Amino acid sequence: MAAKTPRETSVNLVVNLGGLTMKNPVTTASGTFAAGMEYSDFVDVSALGAVTTKGVSLNGWEGNASPRIAEVPSGMLNSIGLQNPGVVHLKSEELPWLREQGAATIVNVSGHSFDEYVQVIEALEDAPVDAYEVNISCPNVDAGGMTLGTHVPSVEKVVSLCREATSRPLIVKLTPNVTDITEIARAAEASGADAISLINTLLGMAIDVKRRRPVLARVVGGFSGPAVKPVALRMVWQCSKTVSVPILGMGGVTTGTDAVEFMLAGATAVAVGTANFMNPQATVDVIDGIIDYCEEQGVNDVNDLIGALEC
Repeated sequence: MAAKTPRETSVNLVVNLGGLTMKNPVTTASGTFAAGMEYSDFVDVSALGAVTTKGVSLNGWEGNASPRIAEVPSGMLNSIGLQNPGVVHLKSEELPWLREQGAATIVNVSGHSFDEYVQVIEALEDAPVDAYEVNISCPNVDAGGMTLGTHVPSVEKVVSLCREATSRPLIVKLTPNVTDITEIARAAEASGADAISLINTLLGMAIDVKRRRPVLARVVGGFSGPAVKPVALRMVWQCSKTVSVPILGMGGVTTGTDAVEFMLAGATAVAVGTANFMNPQATVDVIDGIIDYCEEQGVNDVNDLIGALEC
């Protein structure tokens, strides 16, 4: 199978996500594409709007105990726990490779503490990185992650500290596991976010009735896939009415039509996540689907779709 590239079109696909120029509005959702090496036989990573890396911490994290992945109706659960080899490995192996491919790179930044987020960014400032995605929304770690993203003062503190550490585009990834997503989005914007990405996974669980035990060793995990798209669309739409910074929409994006829905709801770009596990060429298929829609509808500039929902 040859590495797939998007088909040629006269439609302008270039979008600007908070200072990050993307050749098209499609990137990968963190944790579903590694840094692209494993997928490079299937898709031309340089043809994507950007590659978003798996979450990276200052030092390596082992992740959670197994079993930590479970298939559920119309989606999946994961409790990987941000397993990664650390920022030094990312800088020495993945980032140089991505630069050689000519791919725009968004690094997903994770941490157990406020200081660790800053230290990861500081360690990456001399590396070929185009933007940071600050992950304050992972439900599968006991410190940092979602615990920061559900509390307005914590959001304000971590985003402010990260903003002080870099002049590069700063995207803040939000958790849907809150009462009012717009409150969190406003806090991120006010603290210096150039864009927000949403949603991360919903918190869910599965039970093995024969064993009468949870399927996941950690009991709960992040729920993703097509089933979460209605929730994600609602939150993107709500936030687009609340903040002025661009939105990176995600949650169940499988087709070009899904992507167009997110853009009409207010997203500037979209991320493809769980679909990559089912179809390793999903990202390019989504780009082609956006092109198909634009050509069929007589849309010459994909930016005309952003927030064009008529209510």
